[in-house]
Amino acid sequence: MTWTPRVTVAAIVEREGRFLLVEERADGRRVLNQPAGHLEEGESLLQATVRETLEETGRAFTPQSLVGLYRWRHPQSGLTFLRVAIAGEVGERVPGSCLDPDILETHWLPREHLAREPAGLRSPLVLRCIDDYLAGRHHPLDLLVDLETNPDAHPAPGG
Repeated sequence: MTWTPRVTVAAIVEREGRFLLVEERADGRRVLNQPAGHLEEGESLLQATVRETLEETGRAFTPQSLVGLYRWRHPQSGLTFLRVAIAGEVGERVPGSCLDPDILETHWLPREHLAREPAGLRSPLVLRCIDDYLAGRHHPLDLLVDLETNPDAHPAPGG
């Protein structure tokens, strides 16, 4: 069996000291997470983040910076996740948009609320990404090179 980490993306959206979060059911309990999900075949990391945010919040996401790359091993399942956290902005809810069936509600919550109830978070990645964002970890998006969608992003040697 080949070991393969699960590649996920997460949108870090802050407005007036509150963060956009989704409430979802995971492992039989209600938890909070950033709008996040798995990278799908053929899409870039930025496209995945925009898609997941729209599907989970009904809001269009505009990426602005890379917050970080995170490797985390789920203690119960043993699965390893590689999360790419992207900071950006969202607009108002798109009229007529429907949320993924797994999403129970969306919330704007301050960091302090999340820190008081860490057991209510989907994973420790939720708070870590927010803390890194608040610490000023905002890297240029051009660090994310996608040769499939942008073959000229890194020319071949001698080319």
